[in-house]
Amino acid sequence: MKPIRLPEPPGSPPSMGGVPDIFEGGVYGVIRRAVVIGNGFPASENQSIGLVRALGLSEKQTLYRVTRPTGGINEWLHWLPVSIHKKLYYIISQIYGYSQILIARRGKKLVPLPRENGAGIGLSSVLEADVKNIVRMAKETFEKDGPLLVVASGRDTISIASSIKRLASENVFVVQIQHPRSHLDRFDMVITPQHDYYPLTPHAQEQVPRFLRKWITPHEPPNDRVVLTVGALHQVDSASLRSAANAWHDEFAPLPKPLLVVNIGGPTRYCRYGTDLAKQLTASLHNVLTSCGSVRISFSRRTPEKVSNIILKELGTHPKIYIWDGEEPNPHMGHLAWADAFVITADSVSMLSEACSTGKPVYVVGSERCTWKFMEFHKKLRERGLVRPFTGLEDMSESWSYPPLNDTAEAASRVHKALAERGWRLRP
Repeated sequence: MKPIRLPEPPGSPPSMGGVPDIFEGGVYGVIRRAVVIGNGFPASENQSIGLVRALGLSEKQTLYRVTRPTGGINEWLHWLPVSIHKKLYYIISQIYGYSQILIARRGKKLVPLPRENGAGIGLSSVLEADVKNIVRMAKETFEKDGPLLVVASGRDTISIASSIKRLASENVFVVQIQHPRSHLDRFDMVITPQHDYYPLTPHAQEQVPRFLRKWITPHEPPNDRVVLTVGALHQVDSASLRSAANAWHDEFAPLPKPLLVVNIGGPTRYCRYGTDLAKQLTASLHNVLTSCGSVRISFSRRTPEKVSNIILKELGTHPKIYIWDGEEPNPHMGHLAWADAFVITADSVSMLSEACSTGKPVYVVGSERCTWKFMEFHKKLRERGLVRPFTGLEDMSESWSYPPLNDTAEAASRVHKALAERGWRLRP
């Protein structure tokens, strides 16, 4: 098996012979710290943290999180912008509280209101994403610490990130990951997958009735502030894989080869499946077991119980197969480092992007069930030779490779370039 050259984490551009900052534009043009605006979803936050890591600022980042009220009626309000949702929830809670007082006077039991995200599960240690506080910090520390890099990902972070840009435009550089749908000029840079622009293609337009097309975003092709990727950003590069290989050596090194890692996600809006896919997957895995030394299977948080139950029933007792029980430590990075090949369900852009950054064989199950922009994503992966369909006819002892997907490092390079055009630069 020929060696694969993995993506290296990009560093900052070299300084001019070690010249002090003051002779290169002063501290005012050097970014030394980052703020990550998260939404509580690991897949989204991992993208922001991955970019910050690729820029060399992982040791100097602060995570803020946008939280929504949860429970009860709040589950029906998640389509609203966060700010409106919170205001509406406050009004409802006031009415609810008043009505509870009346009920209590009649001798009925009081029922507490649902608590906000993070209550009781450790999120209290993460700072709330408050625009005024972040803007004040950016302005008050600018002369001492220089500009602030702000990286956000996900729909709930859009209003926060854009407000920071509007109120402190001279002190911050704001990167929004995932397409904000409109008004891209609210950010310094937008990083988004190519398939987010699928609605603009003739094939997509044919699928949407004419009277609905104005509601489908984006409306315009990407401009010069947009960085297009194939998949999702993440934290996987050669350094993280080397570290994981060392950390998981004792567990994975003794396993018979080749090691096949199977990652199972869950159905999504544009990639629907159920027990039928689980049965297809187990049948295909049974067929390739003779060419595998070991198989490791992991489920995600989104995996339906009815799917995992079939996998456990059909494969759980096979001597070559180990199914992770979900208990810490999570072997995901160890899997990426030590696997000889992957089988991944088609629903997860994140899992596929990470696996394709290793240069190792990646087989996809269920891509024929994907629609809309997910269909376009899988088309791009196949065109670049990054993935193949999992049929159950494969010989896992035969390997193949490709230039590893390098979206995160390439996006980091574009950030460096955009900062240079503004007269700024990064120095970890």
